[in-house]
Amino acid sequence: MSPQTLYTIILAIIIAGFIFDQWINYLNTTTRSNFLPEALKGFYDESTYSLQQDYERDNYRFGLVSDILSFIAILAMLILGGFAWVDGFIRNYTDSAILMAIFFFGIIAVASDLLSIPLEVYHTFVLEERYGFNKTTPKTFVIDKLKGWLLTAVIGGGILSLIIFIYEKSGSWFWVLAWISISVFTLFISYFYTTLLVPIFNKLTPLPAGELRDAIEQVAARADFSLKDISIMDGSKRSTRGNAYFSGFGRKKSIVLFDTLVNEHSTDELAAVLAHEIGHYKKKHVLKGLISGILQTGMLLFLLSLLLKSPLPAIALGASVTSFHMSVIAFGILYSPVSMILGIMFNSISRKHEYEADRFAISLSQPGALQHALKRLSIKNLSNLTPHPWYVFIHYSHPALLQRLAAIDSVEHS
Repeated sequence: MSPQTLYTIILAIIIAGFIFDQWINYLNTTTRSNFLPEALKGFYDESTYSLQQDYERDNYRFGLVSDILSFIAILAMLILGGFAWVDGFIRNYTDSAILMAIFFFGIIAVASDLLSIPLEVYHTFVLEERYGFNKTTPKTFVIDKLKGWLLTAVIGGGILSLIIFIYEKSGSWFWVLAWISISVFTLFISYFYTTLLVPIFNKLTPLPAGELRDAIEQVAARADFSLKDISIMDGSKRSTRGNAYFSGFGRKKSIVLFDTLVNEHSTDELAAVLAHEIGHYKKKHVLKGLISGILQTGMLLFLLSLLLKSPLPAIALGASVTSFHMSVIAFGILYSPVSMILGIMFNSISRKHEYEADRFAISLSQPGALQHALKRLSIKNLSNLTPHPWYVFIHYSHPALLQRLAAIDSVEHS
């Protein structure tokens, strides 16, 4: 294969991916309805439903503009030789493979982030503000950006340096040693995520003694689930959206509730939501997710190791000298169709896991509590009530609300 042929394949993948994404996004607009679904009558009023339709329409338009600008940017980098220019620029200052990669990805990441900031500002302070979601102040926005850049530089730069060091020293064993290193890091972060990373951006406070804590602990006890911590996170400093998540494994298991969730739901509804999260653990969904992610990383690194043996990727992108970082850019584009297929597969598994966790929650919570919680979450977040089946198949990690409610109904009335 010639460099020109590989370049053409790279361009074709980017163009085809963009067209496919826009087709799926458009399909998702064709299922909008002016009629409120029967299952939500009594929870949704007509004015709120109309607001949800407006929000969905505005989000689609914003996403279209954002996607077009990103598409133009990546095409410009390829056609005008932007990646090769950055590669040539950093070679004037260092010949260290590690430093070259750090500077290369650092320049591209910063440039990309700076270009996306106007869109982020509009989305946060105009679009989300218009529909009552935004609670982020300009100060918080800037501080979050700075913290994000610092974390990316420290963690991302450290992992990148380690991978290139392994690549230079290990030869054919590169992908195995890199896989082990990344897997260890993944397990470490999974274990300490709530105690190490979350406090950098949010404040966590223990859930105080009272009716809610008693209800959650009773659910955990009925599930034979040893729970180390129950915390409330100040999600309201950025958004009115509510959420909850489970973190850790082994003896370090904890549940985090957004304060917005606690403020909007009854004790029975919150207990049902937490029973659902416990269900993921009891059904070993968390463990399966970790294992599948680690296996996917191993496959990705193996394929990358094959591509790194060839000078074609760097030359196809316009560079005169082969390098780790230019090969990674080419590989990322070439791998994107595989990534999409794997994403569809893992989303399908995830939706199956959600149904399983719902069934587990029903067995531990008050009748109707989980349905009520899901309906309230949908209303609060102005979620799409009628997504297109193909859009759900490709993008949704959770079942669409109406299908989820129907599945719960079938269990509760069986």
